[in-house]
Amino acid sequence: MNEALKRAEVLVEALPYIQRFSGKTVVVKLGGKVMGEKLSRDVAKDIVLMKYVGIKPVVIHGGGEAISSLMRRLNIKPRFIEGNRVTDQETMDVVEMVLVGKINKQIVSMLNQCGGRAVGLEGRDGQLIVARKREDKPLGLVGEVEEVNTTYVQVLQKEDFIPVIAPVAVDREGTALNINADTMAAEMASALKAEKLVFLTDVEGILGGLSNRRSLISTITLKQIEDMLVQGRIEKGMMPKVKGCQKALEAGVNKVHIISGKLPHSLLLEIFTDRGIGTEIIR
Repeated sequence: MNEALKRAEVLVEALPYIQRFSGKTVVVKLGGKVMGEKLSRDVAKDIVLMKYVGIKPVVIHGGGEAISSLMRRLNIKPRFIEGNRVTDQETMDVVEMVLVGKINKQIVSMLNQCGGRAVGLEGRDGQLIVARKREDKPLGLVGEVEEVNTTYVQVLQKEDFIPVIAPVAVDREGTALNINADTMAAEMASALKAEKLVFLTDVEGILGGLSNRRSLISTITLKQIEDMLVQGRIEKGMMPKVKGCQKALEAGVNKVHIISGKLPHSLLLEIFTDRGIGTEIIR
């Protein structure tokens, strides 16, 4: 009986959050390091449950480690400049094979196996993501987003599908460009005026002290983040996510969350409980 009561209490605790977010868009960015098979299934169940209670999830995924792994198998040396992948045409071919041809399909399949109705997309589909080559660094076929055309995403949402988007864009001449997945997620959340943007990653959230796992910050404002950036207190791997948080919040997204995907059902814990598990970023 006690166990049954605990389950009932969990459902009651979730009710106001279900009521608040029903009908709202939540963009979920899946980091490559948290997409192992078991974790993928747990995450897929969370996303499908979100859909069934009326939330409109949109999934953006990365896959950097899988790209580097295949490149090494093909005797192509991965190269980076300040954490950004240098992408020549040979590398771009691998990026597309991994992100579009493999990972995107795996996520779509997992969501469908868990009872969802997922559809895979990339930036070239209907010119969903139009970008231009970055000129600030010699990165090759790496783009920065110019335009997000949300029509296809909104049509899929209206028909109760879950869009799953690979971070590959297209320029005005039709050339495919590699886009940072964190940046892509922020741009998509901004364009859709999402209620929330959730970065599901391999770290607990933003830390008060570099590499100090006990200094997790549960809630932080944009001003506090700007201060931490100036003070050099944001780790390099967290930089694209933090900048994405800034972009999304300034564009009208209500809240941004950075949470660990290592904990089973972390999405549900962050969205549907009174006490979240990661870092919540607010204006």
